[in-house]
Amino acid sequence: MSAEPPYVPAMPPTGLMTAEELLQISIPDKRVELVRGRLVVREPPGFRHGRVTMELASRLQAHLKATDAAQVLVTESGFALARNPDTVRGPDLAVVSRDRIPSPEPRGFAEFPADLVVEILSPGNRPGETLAKVADWISGGARLVWVIDLERRLARVYRHDGTEQIVSPEEVLSGEDVVPGFSCPLSALL
Repeated sequence: MSAEPPYVPAMPPTGLMTAEELLQISIPDKRVELVRGRLVVREPPGFRHGRVTMELASRLQAHLKATDAAQVLVTESGFALARNPDTVRGPDLAVVSRDRIPSPEPRGFAEFPADLVVEILSPGNRPGETLAKVADWISGGARLVWVIDLERRLARVYRHDGTEQIVSPEEVLSGEDVVPGFSCPLSALL
């Protein structure tokens, strides 16, 4: 039995893709995003990444369930952060205030920002790409971005006001005024 060649999407004549065209793309076993109209295809992040994502999502969901003030979204819930050319990012985790979510909920990519975005680094992530993602999230309206670096055993916190913080394993990730009352020891995720 011969293996099928990988799916390579046809690019539009302009070479740039729209968010609507991205919705029609299906590349098995890959993660896709759109960055300034260009398709970005990545490998799945792996076991450890999935474990940490689930642990943090569970903690956030348990905290938010009591107030029902926000919704937790996981892996590949796309957010259209810019248009012409389009940028669609898929965070590992996102928290969105209920008052930002329209009714009915969008069927495609969210056209509104997440309040908290969590990116969990995979071994193949490059620092420049990560900083570009953070910049896209913040300029797209995110108020707080956590970048969790499993290899270095730390997290970087980026805020919409331009301030940054490094969180060590002995410290906690705080929801600050974005997810009031939430905290999680970084060591619980590592």
